[in-house]
Amino acid sequence: MSGKADPRAAGEGTTSRTRLDRGRGALGPALELVHTGRAPTRAVLTAELGVTRATAGAVAAELEALGLIRVDARPGAAAGSQGRPSHRLAVAEDGPVVLAAQVHADGFRAALVGLGGRLVATAPGCETVDADPAKVLASVVDAGAELLRTTGRRCVGAGLAVPSAVAEPEGLALNPLHLAWPVGAPVRRIFEECVHAAGITPPAFAGNDVNLAALAEHRHGAGRGARDLLCVATGHRGVGGALVLDGRLHTGSSGLALEVGHLTVHPEGRLCHCGSRGCLDVEADPLAFLTAAGRDPGPEVSLLQQANDLIRGHYDDPSVRTATEALIDRLGLGLAGLVNILNPDRIILGGLHRTLLEADPDRLRAVVADRSLWGQSGGVPILPCTLDHNSLVGAAELAWQPVLDDPLGALT
Repeated sequence: MSGKADPRAAGEGTTSRTRLDRGRGALGPALELVHTGRAPTRAVLTAELGVTRATAGAVAAELEALGLIRVDARPGAAAGSQGRPSHRLAVAEDGPVVLAAQVHADGFRAALVGLGGRLVATAPGCETVDADPAKVLASVVDAGAELLRTTGRRCVGAGLAVPSAVAEPEGLALNPLHLAWPVGAPVRRIFEECVHAAGITPPAFAGNDVNLAALAEHRHGAGRGARDLLCVATGHRGVGGALVLDGRLHTGSSGLALEVGHLTVHPEGRLCHCGSRGCLDVEADPLAFLTAAGRDPGPEVSLLQQANDLIRGHYDDPSVRTATEALIDRLGLGLAGLVNILNPDRIILGGLHRTLLEADPDRLRAVVADRSLWGQSGGVPILPCTLDHNSLVGAAELAWQPVLDDPLGALT
């Protein structure tokens, strides 16, 4: 057997490297297309990237070599299709993960999340939150680290969702009122220290829970395809809002945009912790609903679950129906004001607000249409959020972003 190299093989290798070098800048955009489900085949990837088929093939092969995606070896033609079948693309089910953590008024939870927004593993949630953020974040990171040990997965980042505005660039939780944490707690620094103490070396990030829910829904859920997406949600306490513009969160100059909870919707209403009266924060959250329905909140389950269960199981009760309609009207007033200011092309609702929409969608849409200038000219689609644990998935999106921006640099 000759020891000489085949010149054709050498030429093919050089050509492949040239194609990859030419397409290296497309690695991040290509990964994001597969991550968000917008490029299910290599043919779609080629068209979306605006490159040649050969370059798209080299890019897909490199992402597969990094363990991020899978390219089917033997593509099959779809029924009724013509021409050469295209290779299907999917995120690698056994690829790397990020550690996602969420803290809210009724507890905290840790999870491992893969590309595509897939929850790979979750730790049992804790139902008590200490007033010391360092203790809470150490506990949730320990739970995540245990998941990494038991699954053996490679971790490439960590993200945290908290029920507070998070000021940038310092990563300070400015209003964690329902957690009894000190105002201005440096949650990102504390979280990063806990992550590194647990032996996890990748970068760590922190953000507001509703912002992160909106980001997750835009990439993987009810907000997919929207250009200007408004998300309003109430989880366990208070009301939050978020805006995604052209695929990116709009957080303002220092991370504090869209504090929609302090829109006044009932001027003679409840006193808000901000000093005003009748804010969405205290007029349209689970505690406000339970109070309006004449129910005393119990300690057995979260306020959110109690409110949801009451609407879904006892809507025929006059007191429950009246309370539901009152909250729908107040929520609708708030949404109408936001439509006038932001002109979104889609609104998605989470937490109790999703349940209010499901209970009487016509009433909510009518209030928004009647009270908003642009709503009267055709209406804005109002949809329920669709992802379970969307704030957790959004926290994971924070941690995945460096990989989406530069897969080769982040992983090698």
